[in-house]
Amino acid sequence: MPSIINQKSVKIFLRLTLSISFLSAVADRFGLWSKEVSVWGNWENFVEYTKVLNPLIPESLINPVGIIATAAEVIFPVFLLLGFKTELFARLSGYLLLLFALSMTFSTGIKGALDYSVFTSAAAAFALSLMKEKYLEVDVILIKTNSNFKITNSKTHNP
Repeated sequence: MPSIINQKSVKIFLRLTLSISFLSAVADRFGLWSKEVSVWGNWENFVEYTKVLNPLIPESLINPVGIIATAAEVIFPVFLLLGFKTELFARLSGYLLLLFALSMTFSTGIKGALDYSVFTSAAAAFALSLMKEKYLEVDVILIKTNSNFKITNSKTHNP
């Protein structure tokens, strides 16, 4: 009997879990989770936490840092879900998560980064970035379309 745990299923699982985790965090900072399960609950609390994690950044830049982090946490998971440039966006997700884990470690101690599995999430994103086989990804369509275009284009330009 074939195992359901194979590279394709693991790749889908990594794409889904990383994406859902990012989008859940974004939903929290916009108050979309109930107060009982929310970490920040609103943008202002998220910005305050951003300030805690980035003590060396001037206060005037904290809100832009929060906006940039939030934009990345929306863009990266959307592309991971779609399977658009999966390796690139998985790698970028890994860097973002590693930066977050290190910021947590140096500002509040390592326990939070370990308890919230931020290092583990970064490692998962980096592992995903190494999985080259395409499966249920928009890139498959783009690669086929691009190669068909090249074949068609070369036939029209060759005498």
